[in-house]
Amino acid sequence: MTHTDPNRFQAIISHAKEYGFVFPSSEIYDGLGAVYDYGPWGCELKRNIRDQWWHAMTRMHDNIVGIDSAIFMHPTIWKASGHVDNFSDPMVDNRDSKKRYRVDHLIEGHADELRSKGDAAGADALLERMERLLADNDFVGLRALIDEAGIKCAVSGTADWTDVRQFNLMFSTQLGSVSGEADQIYLRPETAQGIFVNFLNVQKTARMKVPFGIAQVGKAFRNEIVARQFIFRMREFEQMEMQFFVRPGTQREWYAYWKEERMRWHTGLGFPAESYRYHDHVKLAHYADAAVDIEYAFPIGWKEVEGIHSRTDFDLSSHQKFSGKKLQYFDTEINQNYVPYVIETSIGLDRMFLLTLSHAYAEETWTKEDGREDSRTVLRIPPKLAPIKLAILPLVKKDGLPELGRDIMAQCRSDFQCFYEEKDTIGKRYRRMDALGTPFCVTIDHQSKEDGTVTIRYRDSMLQERIHIQALKGLVSAQVR
Repeated sequence: MTHTDPNRFQAIISHAKEYGFVFPSSEIYDGLGAVYDYGPWGCELKRNIRDQWWHAMTRMHDNIVGIDSAIFMHPTIWKASGHVDNFSDPMVDNRDSKKRYRVDHLIEGHADELRSKGDAAGADALLERMERLLADNDFVGLRALIDEAGIKCAVSGTADWTDVRQFNLMFSTQLGSVSGEADQIYLRPETAQGIFVNFLNVQKTARMKVPFGIAQVGKAFRNEIVARQFIFRMREFEQMEMQFFVRPGTQREWYAYWKEERMRWHTGLGFPAESYRYHDHVKLAHYADAAVDIEYAFPIGWKEVEGIHSRTDFDLSSHQKFSGKKLQYFDTEINQNYVPYVIETSIGLDRMFLLTLSHAYAEETWTKEDGREDSRTVLRIPPKLAPIKLAILPLVKKDGLPELGRDIMAQCRSDFQCFYEEKDTIGKRYRRMDALGTPFCVTIDHQSKEDGTVTIRYRDSMLQERIHIQALKGLVSAQVR
């Protein structure tokens, strides 16, 4: 069952802006729809997530290497990949409001309404019918389902819908200085094709043997007609993809391996297993013989974070056909030439960022020993992902305490991200660090000058203990790596 909490989701969005994680892009010009900028602490969190993925893929596997391919590529690549003909979503317009909806989003929104009214069975039945119709590309049936369900436009309140139609999601632009002579090219809608067209370059130069993988992190662009839900669905986003090349006939076992391996990565970061689930595809993409999503229980419901796809030999075979160049591998173990099959793992970095905030955000209240109420907003970000690992807070701005704090900063900053602050009371500084997700705060007081000890405060429990300055770096390092 889907659990949604729109109020919590809005609180997360507000918190992300207030504390420098995410800003609406071009805000002084009233923004640009579904485009966002990452602030000082957002780019640190995003980099930490990216580094964890890259480390898990390329450092922890002997047979996976990286690549950084160009955003602009030869336009025939997108014809070969099927994006020109198949990369589209079914849309429907309301004639009264002129508003365009993605059909699956429109129906899913109505299902959420049914569920909120207590009709979970009706919501599930509606979604099941929708998935069958989408799998069959039955646009007439989808339009009939919208009518039968009595779905109305949120703007006009009417049900005067157009027929369901397909819209291509790729951004196009011109390559060349004179428009009449320019060639049409595309902003890449995924990073995977840059890996496929470089298959032999990487295999030969890195001296790789099948099975092996190529990993890439990079920007992708999709002209989402209905972009919504904060950074969950954007027009410019970042992907972390790995294409794993295998011997034909072994793709099922490798598909099962990566399905489990990727789930282990998520839970290994510190996110609870009960917040995840697998969702097998009913409708397979034109290139796949198996596909599954790893979904997370966001405040907006269960949503896809990562996909694992068995892409067969479609991509390499298609590029071989369109380019006229062989993209084959000679397997010395079986003395055979073949086009490898591919298992893909594809995760949205921005969605993983939102998952982290959704997991971490909490509003807490409690009664203190004197009977008064107290509260805080805290981000319980796993320490290894936290933008700031250690906050260094001298109790006062005099008596040599700032100098001692700066010495601690110098000792630690080369190993992990530190933040120094001496403004405001110590209580207000603790609250600010809680809101930024900082797992450790250390307070320097007059006793620190006498015996070389400091008070370390733990974000999640708010407990404090006295430790020696020399032990501080090791304690924090052990928790954040």
